[in-house]
Amino acid sequence: MTVTTPIILPSDQDATGRTLGDEEIAAVTAALRSGTLTSTKGVHTKTFEKRFASLIGVKHAFACSSGSAAMHCAVSAIDPEPGDEIITTSITDMGALTPILYQGAIPVFADVDPRTCNVTAKTIERVLSPRTRAIVVTHLFGNAAEMDDILELARSRNIRVIEDCAQAFLASYRGKHVGTFGDVNAFSLQQGKHITTGEGGIVTTNDDELAHRIYLFINKGWGYGDPKPDHDFIALNYRMNELTGAVANAQLDKLAPVVERRIERANRLTASLRGLAGISTPHIPDGSTHVYWKYTIRVDKDVIPGGPVAIAALLKEHNIFAVPRYIQKPAFRCAIFAERRTFGKSQWPFTLARPEALAYDDAHFPGTLAGLEQVLVLPWNEHFTNEHVDFISTSLRGAAERLAGGSK
Repeated sequence: MTVTTPIILPSDQDATGRTLGDEEIAAVTAALRSGTLTSTKGVHTKTFEKRFASLIGVKHAFACSSGSAAMHCAVSAIDPEPGDEIITTSITDMGALTPILYQGAIPVFADVDPRTCNVTAKTIERVLSPRTRAIVVTHLFGNAAEMDDILELARSRNIRVIEDCAQAFLASYRGKHVGTFGDVNAFSLQQGKHITTGEGGIVTTNDDELAHRIYLFINKGWGYGDPKPDHDFIALNYRMNELTGAVANAQLDKLAPVVERRIERANRLTASLRGLAGISTPHIPDGSTHVYWKYTIRVDKDVIPGGPVAIAALLKEHNIFAVPRYIQKPAFRCAIFAERRTFGKSQWPFTLARPEALAYDDAHFPGTLAGLEQVLVLPWNEHFTNEHVDFISTSLRGAAERLAGGSK
């Protein structure tokens, strides 16, 4: 095995892997000196919203307090009836699922393509029912899902589409940015995303009626500026404050070059791993642009004994902290779903569900199980240099060859 000298990779959990700098400090200072820290009166958050909408090509964008809040706003905007079903992915963060339950709807899990871990029109169609109100399409790892077929299916059934773009800033499909296809869409500004405010979210839509409902939901149902405002429905305070909005504004200036650098480095790694037995580089569907929130490989354990877990253990020796499986188990195996732990002992809203909607048998999720078994998530951020990429490549190649018995 080729000997490599370990180096410390930049991390998106601190300044080494983030673009935070003097611009953000100046923006926050300006917000503080203004004395106006609420976005209902300030200018920073509103400016960010307008600029983000313009950047991706959508009519409306609303900033909120987190990516989970953004998903909650999206689900609330379509206003499901208790017991309505919302199809979603079996491989996702819990912050994209609990908002469905909080709105009284039932998450119904679709299987995924094991190559991308994204839902497809075929996997969604298998779990459609007369009670399906919406479909959540998650662009996992920054790899845009195949939206044409999904939208055709949804429109044929008059079903709303929500895009979860938390990991997919500036990802595109057929020349359009994600976050512009769905009826309503959610982004995250959490610490590790392409741009960050620590916590924060964005909700986008082209629908004026949905836009007004999103705005109300972020503001406790109160229509600031309306002729006769009232608290029209149950809603929360999900506002982004002006300090966060100021950071978001400064970060937005850096988004395009951040994405460009991530893609350039990813292409370099893909080229260097080509032909490595037992390792598959990211599968990018035709028409999709991958923006690499993380770089993922698939490991064939029949070729490389121990699969992703064994590879990760050897990479750790070189200070490369890769994550097998991404999530340790499909979302439906978490206690919230497996044991229906919701509000007190009520198990609501699962009590309203069809038994078929809660059928979490492994046989229904071959793509999910295969995808999680094969995937290895490599660290990735915009401060990786060619040297960092080559270090990862050499270390990964050496680990694979060592496990496969190709080198001692």
